[in-house]
Amino acid sequence: VSRQLKEEIRRGFARLEDPLAGLLAMLESSSDWKGKGHSLGYCITTELQLWMKEHPAVPQSGTKLEELQARVLGMLSQCPANLLDPLISIYQLHTVDRNCLLEHVSHLYLQGDYKEAAILSIKLKLQPDQDVEKMCTPLLLQDKANLVEDYVGEYPELQRKLLQTLDTWCDPSFNIRDITRPYQGLSRYKPEKFNHRMLSKLVFRLLERFKVDPALCPNVINQRHLRTLNYLFYKRFVEKTMTEENWADHIQSTAGESRWLQAQLARLLLRHCGARGAARWAQRCQLPPELLPPPLAQELQRLHLQDRVEEVTEADNYEDSKKKDYYQLPIPRENIHFLQTWEETLQCWGKVLQPGQVVGVDMEWKPSFGTVGKPRVALLQLALKDEVFLLDLPRLLQQAEAQGHREKLPHFIQMLYADAAITKLGYGMSGDLSSLAATCSALKDTEKQMQGVVDLLAVDKQKAEGLSPEHGHEERGARQPEKGLSLLVQHVLGKPLDKTEQLSNWERRPLREQQVLYAASDAYCLLEIYERLCKDPESFGLGSDLTESLVGKHSKKPRAKKQLNKQEAPSPSGQECQGPRAEPSRPPAPLSPREFSVVCDNMLQGLGRYLRCLGVDVRLLDNGDDHRKAAEIARQEGRVILTSGLPYQTLCSQVGEGRCFSVNCSDKAKEQALQVLRHFNVQVALGDIFSRCQ
Repeated sequence: VSRQLKEEIRRGFARLEDPLAGLLAMLESSSDWKGKGHSLGYCITTELQLWMKEHPAVPQSGTKLEELQARVLGMLSQCPANLLDPLISIYQLHTVDRNCLLEHVSHLYLQGDYKEAAILSIKLKLQPDQDVEKMCTPLLLQDKANLVEDYVGEYPELQRKLLQTLDTWCDPSFNIRDITRPYQGLSRYKPEKFNHRMLSKLVFRLLERFKVDPALCPNVINQRHLRTLNYLFYKRFVEKTMTEENWADHIQSTAGESRWLQAQLARLLLRHCGARGAARWAQRCQLPPELLPPPLAQELQRLHLQDRVEEVTEADNYEDSKKKDYYQLPIPRENIHFLQTWEETLQCWGKVLQPGQVVGVDMEWKPSFGTVGKPRVALLQLALKDEVFLLDLPRLLQQAEAQGHREKLPHFIQMLYADAAITKLGYGMSGDLSSLAATCSALKDTEKQMQGVVDLLAVDKQKAEGLSPEHGHEERGARQPEKGLSLLVQHVLGKPLDKTEQLSNWERRPLREQQVLYAASDAYCLLEIYERLCKDPESFGLGSDLTESLVGKHSKKPRAKKQLNKQEAPSPSGQECQGPRAEPSRPPAPLSPREFSVVCDNMLQGLGRYLRCLGVDVRLLDNGDDHRKAAEIARQEGRVILTSGLPYQTLCSQVGEGRCFSVNCSDKAKEQALQVLRHFNVQVALGDIFSRCQ
């Protein structure tokens, strides 16, 4: 606003007998102020607010003010957001009788102005006197979750009430239609955004934002744990990529003391292990007999009671007999050191912090399987040429805290990362450093200060299609295709990593022997990869200036990839359904969006709508549809399936090669769409955007 206009506005106020009435008369007679942005009405209103602070003698009380307040209240529902605070301040609406304000907001609500009623309630701080479920339900139906968060933002008691309500809705037996039925005529109603899955995500977001105890929401927590149990059974019995000990650790800790989860565990055991195997596992997990399905309970009665429960020892043919298929640690077992005291750690740092040293760095944390909060590092691995150090980070930090030297360990870690004379090797280092910062706040700036780092994930980006394994391999049965670091190890060193311990409980102490060997291998293989690539980069499709191009570079983008691998552990994402191949395929020929037709699984409706905006021919499964319907549509109409998570394994076997693609369900729709477009080489032109009916 020009200085001249401001001065003219102020002169006008000075000439008015009642500036408050004058402003109100102007706003009531003009529609200019209703627009977005800084209208003339907005400028005049904010100038009056400033002018009144400089002229406190302006009468601002009495019957006349009450009349003005009543008129202003009638206007507020039409106000742009930027005018609310100035008008509330000028006309002292916080002094209006609270019952009058509540009645006015209730009137807005009954008119169907739910958003306006909520915003005004927030501005006037009326929430403690309102029904949180009643106020928030229509907002959620209109996909206004952010407004709901703001509505309860300053009131812990309302946060708990809202979370308890949402958790009730997430009970599998609860019929969502009981909530939506009274709002069938609601404008901007988005039923596809109102389902158990969306509500569950919202609950977890609110739990994390407001730091509320997850125990307040047993239904959501139990459903998340049930998905974890299903995933663990999938990893163990379908993919066959978890050891028995690792799997047993997780199923028992996931079911915990919850009787409902214990009953679900019994059902899964019966389905995957048969009655006899399930009975033995039920004994081992100490599942209450009254929770067991009848066939399992009957089998359990037939088992002889023993002092020591016999363990199920289902042999894993990929463990001992096929160890030759996997990368093996080339150093003796006695050269792997598990460090839990400061004295041991000092000896480690004396060897690591040497100029010219090359160090393989990796970290492990307990898989969260989607629970609230960032993962905390449980193990820090440092690999040198002849030995590997495994640092028990929680124990060492606890000791330092008890001794009043909490900064000691972070100081050494920062020294390592900041020393340009020491080469640090990693894979997706940003993900590790993010978890390190969540574990110890003193390390939050480590990524900004680090020098001399080599993130080998960059190798995958530098002509990765030129990489070729040094040795050919026979097929390894039904084992899952390698990815990430394991794939890089296979390309460069000839054999992949054995990842069966990747999803271990890394907080357990003592670690199992298989965990120790896995952790050491994960860090040590980085040294061998780096040495091999530096000796002969051209044979792997890389430039001769490999060292110069990689040292000091670290990609921030791989963070999600690294964290997902360890923390949330989805099934293969961002990959196409395809058989084994000896050579990487060429990029597909460019397609226009009009030539590209897909069917989106029901967890990817946001992706489907985004692709449709870009002109892609999209069919969406409904929330209640079985995933297999996607395969049926794909075969009948020649569409590509877009899916995520566990359904990928089922669907890709039902369509032709290259006709099923899995995206990361935790990515936003835009990121998923970019991944799909890049993979299938779909070229979007300006004319394609909004070329299809939305």
